[in-house]
Amino acid sequence: MLNRLFPRRKAQPKPLPQPNAQLALGALLVRVAFADRNYRASEIGQIDRILAQTFGLKPIEAAKLRATCEALERDAPGTPEFTRILREEVDYADRKALGEAMWQVALSDGARNDDEEIQLVAIETALGLSDDDMAAARANALNTL
Repeated sequence: MLNRLFPRRKAQPKPLPQPNAQLALGALLVRVAFADRNYRASEIGQIDRILAQTFGLKPIEAAKLRATCEALERDAPGTPEFTRILREEVDYADRKALGEAMWQVALSDGARNDDEEIQLVAIETALGLSDDDMAAARANALNTL
């Protein structure tokens, strides 16, 4: 009876953090993995490895960061804001490495997918990468398969 008189309120969701370079990178990696509408364990593992290596995180910390990035990717603004943050905060050489990391995520499930590739090219272009650097990132990722 008390439950009907005083229903429990749903917990308010935690507000999402403001995107920074770390969160923007993670959200873009998640966005690439989601592009084919299949978010596989191999892609999740690759994202965690990239986040751990890039930011010097332990596996649990990388998984927590990825979880935050998943929520951010789902509810936050689009690719242009994330890429703007990365263009402003990350030098060109590191953005090239990000392009290659995104290709590794896209190809980590062992299959090429047009939707993922289209998303990736759009992100790389928005990151300001040259056509030659984009082609090199794709070739390097394909060679690691």
